[in-house]
Amino acid sequence: MKTVFVDVDTQIDFLFPAGALYVPGGERLLPALARLNRFAEAQGIPLISTTDAHAENDPEFRQWPPHCVAGTAGQSKPCETLLANRVTLGSSIEVAPQVIVEKQALDVFTNPDFAALLERLAAGRYVVYGVATDYCVRCAISGLLGTGRKVALVTDAIAAVNDEDGARTLAEFTARGGSLTTVADVTD
Repeated sequence: MKTVFVDVDTQIDFLFPAGALYVPGGERLLPALARLNRFAEAQGIPLISTTDAHAENDPEFRQWPPHCVAGTAGQSKPCETLLANRVTLGSSIEVAPQVIVEKQALDVFTNPDFAALLERLAAGRYVVYGVATDYCVRCAISGLLGTGRKVALVTDAIAAVNDEDGARTLAEFTARGGSLTTVADVTD
C-alpha cells in the first residue's frame, strides 16, 4: 500500500519559544521530525509539508497573533525538516520527494491545489505528525480520514497548544478509525 507522510506546520514560529505562536514543547520534536522526514526520503516515501504563509494583514490575525508571515524567518521550516529535493505547490502539481503546501487557514484542505495533489499521489495510507495537535493537525487528520484512506498519527512527533484539547483530538481521531503510532514503529 502506498504511503505518504504529512508533516504539518513544523515552522519556526510554532516550534521555538521565541516564535510568534509557540506550541509548548515544539522544539523537543525536532529530532523526531528530522528522523521521520529523513526516513521518508530514504525509503522513497512522498512527503507533504504543510506551512502557514500569511500576508502581513491576514484576516486570521483577528483571531491569532501575527505569525508565519510569508518570507519571514518565523514562516520558515527549520533545516532539520527540509529535504534537499523539494518543491512548493504552485499552479502545477509538481511532485518531488518533499512538496511544501502553503495555506492561509488552519485547514490545509482550504488550499485549492491540495486535493489534486492527494489524487496524484494516490496513497492508501497517510502518516501524520507536526503541530498543533488541537488545531492544524486536527484539521489535516480529519480531512484525510474523510478521503476514506488509512491515517496514522505519530504520537511522539506531535504537540498540542492545550493538553486537554490535544487528548480530545486523539480520542475523536481513533473513534473515527484513525490509528496511533510512534516514530520507532514507523521507522524501524
